[in-house]
Amino acid sequence: MEKKLPARRWIYDRGLRALLWLCGGLVCALLVFIIGYIFARGLPRITWELLSTQSSVLRGTVGILPHIASTVYIILVSMVIVLPLGVGAAIYLTEYATNRRLAGLIEFAAETLTGIPSIIYGLVGMMVFLQLMGLKAGILAGGLTLVVMILPTIIRTTQESLKTVPQSYREGALGLGAGKWHMIRTVVLPNAVDGIVTGCILAVGRIVGESAALLFTAGFGTVLYSFAQSLNNSSATLTVALYLYANERGETEIAFAIAAILMILTLIINLAAGLVGRRLKK
Repeated sequence: MEKKLPARRWIYDRGLRALLWLCGGLVCALLVFIIGYIFARGLPRITWELLSTQSSVLRGTVGILPHIASTVYIILVSMVIVLPLGVGAAIYLTEYATNRRLAGLIEFAAETLTGIPSIIYGLVGMMVFLQLMGLKAGILAGGLTLVVMILPTIIRTTQESLKTVPQSYREGALGLGAGKWHMIRTVVLPNAVDGIVTGCILAVGRIVGESAALLFTAGFGTVLYSFAQSLNNSSATLTVALYLYANERGETEIAFAIAAILMILTLIINLAAGLVGRRLKK
């Protein structure tokens, strides 16, 4: 038989439970309001012409195709560079590092980098890649800046995934005569691939939503370039284009259309991260 709580304890318990439900409801209501408002303002403005053309004063067209292409280009450049660096650094820290002081210093640096505001990455990227190295504002400079920004995220997520692999798997592989790298490649990485892929997908989400770091490095260009041309030509991603249309040009309807597209991409990326993680874990 369930023991009855004293009246004061019962009121305290019910009050805290109601407060928790209220906090959860406010979070959900805020999310629904933001998504609903953006979709209500932006979805009616999304047309095939907007998605498949570029803005031109002479033709009288308004299109975001160059910004979509620039977003795809910068994702490719950033992920191709950051994946080997991040996964390799995580493997070294987890499997090879014997100097725990050095490993702890690297982990502390990675955690510190995750808390730096993105606008600072943009300023540093402009100084290093544009002024010091002589690169032009474009996808390459912006991608390198994003590599520095998301590298700690890839390292930490990969490390946590590698740590979830039971130590007995490593000992069993080594006991059967496998070498260190062979054991990592055939036993550890396959068992940690779900967390690694999930971290990569979330990193892509951060790239898609980043604007402050790209304002100083990728530029504001609205012309459609090929991948090779965009590396050294000013190219605005979707988030930078959102800033341009909302703040510089005052075209709020186009800005809300871009915001709706970014919201859809964010939802797809987050759902894909969870789905891929569960599938690979099975």
